[in-house]
Amino acid sequence: MENTEKKAFDPLAFNMTEQRYFDDFKVGEVFRLPSRTMTDALFAAFQLASGDNHPIHYDVEYCRALGMPHMLAHGFQVAIQTAAGAGLFPHVTEKSLKAFIEQSSRFLNPVYVGDTLYSAIEVAELIPGRTTGVLVMKSTVYNQKGVLVMDGIQKYLLKRRSAQD
Repeated sequence: MENTEKKAFDPLAFNMTEQRYFDDFKVGEVFRLPSRTMTDALFAAFQLASGDNHPIHYDVEYCRALGMPHMLAHGFQVAIQTAAGAGLFPHVTEKSLKAFIEQSSRFLNPVYVGDTLYSAIEVAELIPGRTTGVLVMKSTVYNQKGVLVMDGIQKYLLKRRSAQD
């Protein structure tokens, strides 16, 4: 049987998840990001993209001469592991996200080639405005040994469901 009634396809209604606005978030919610093992290829790609040519990030023998087991990851290479776009957060905020407005990081322990990183962002604070709100997210990166290698803060400006008086 052929369906004679056709609905128009609306690509703007084609969302991976239910859409959320500032008012829908709660402090303590966690968005986990995919784990990633830091490989030689990732180090080379980051060096190419960043232009950082210090041998501590690309010369394993230089690193070993300094007593390190392998090449040391650049701080930004670790920080990008908390990019919200790698997880579900940008999909749940497709209609409400106005801007990524701030980011800070503290690099607490070294990351070397071969380490596997486990990243997450967690709602730490909600700062409401009249028509928008700032969602403050705590970012964390742990290695395969359970050691916290980086933490930080990310701030996102989101629309509210309705303007507050």
